[in-house]
Amino acid sequence: MTIAVKHRVLLTLFMLLLLAAFGLPFLSYAPNRLLSGKSLSLFSLLHGPALWLLLPLAALAILSLLPPTRGRALLAALAACGVLTLAFWISGQAAERLAQEGSRLARTSWGSGCWLTMALSLLIAADAMARLTASHLWRMLGNALVLVPPALLLFGHQLDQLSLLKEYHNRQEVFDAALLQHLTILLATMIPALAIGVPLGVLCFRSERWQRPIFSALNIIQTVPSIALFGLLIAPLAGLATAVPWLAEHGVSGIGMAPAIVALVLYALLPLVRSVVAGLQSVPAGVIESATGMGLTRGQIFLRVQLPLALPLFLTGVRILAVQTVGMAVVAALIGAGGFGAIVFQGLLSSALDLVLLGVIPVVMMAVIVDSLFKFWVSILDVSRR
Repeated sequence: MTIAVKHRVLLTLFMLLLLAAFGLPFLSYAPNRLLSGKSLSLFSLLHGPALWLLLPLAALAILSLLPPTRGRALLAALAACGVLTLAFWISGQAAERLAQEGSRLARTSWGSGCWLTMALSLLIAADAMARLTASHLWRMLGNALVLVPPALLLFGHQLDQLSLLKEYHNRQEVFDAALLQHLTILLATMIPALAIGVPLGVLCFRSERWQRPIFSALNIIQTVPSIALFGLLIAPLAGLATAVPWLAEHGVSGIGMAPAIVALVLYALLPLVRSVVAGLQSVPAGVIESATGMGLTRGQIFLRVQLPLALPLFLTGVRILAVQTVGMAVVAALIGAGGFGAIVFQGLLSSALDLVLLGVIPVVMMAVIVDSLFKFWVSILDVSRR
């Protein structure tokens, strides 16, 4: 007897979730953060209230064999949220119990099985939200609601005994300073990039003669590796700071924020200029002709017609460069720019995986938040245009 698979996506994700949760180490327990940990399986943790995890898993198993509907998509999202929340809770409770039994230096970390379980739960929830509604705004809200119960556990100090949270509490001031520094790098890159990139994009759109050399130069900059570009800027900026003491007094030097921001701005120009040109080219010629026939000047046509219609594509380019800047700012720590990259490289030098994750996870979350905010903005523009 054969069983027809009605929901291949959910079934595939669910099977991967089972393999990850029960086939890979769920937690790792080590005497201290420098020693290799002892793997703990999910089977060894499933006792008492932790058995509730089987309920959402069973629900996902049943739903994966049924035809997809909106109601079942909602149930799948709730079940995925349950798996994610219980994975957080089980790991937090196990870490607290192991902390009481072991020494103060002992560390309990999420294993590969736990990481994959949480990631696959989020993917199942995201797929369910996509089936629930076509509206990007509602999907974003639904995905955010899935994260509310785990966030309550986190801020309710239920996970404080996990190694990652111990690293955070031990370096809270350093973490806060790195967050501020990373946001500073992002804003200090975005503002000059927009000030330079938007006029260049308009120039490339209006002048075919300038378009080829500008794009050629920006493509060459984009092919230079980031570390190499940071290094190339050290000598000229150090010489400039020596020649102009006023610049040195305001923080310009061969290392630090100055070369990082200059390099990131140069990297940001290509996607930004391309998005400006693509947005302006997407405006129908008939609309411009109609505006010209109404007596609008060239400047009025640009501000009232071309710019509003090109804005969604332009914002897409800004979204790309913002996410790119958040990630590349990590590498800028190699020349003393600070940010979360400093925490990442400190963890790499000390072979402390949790310290690396303390720097990596906020960068990923920041990139996701920035990406979602721009998508939210574009969605609002699409709705308003309709």
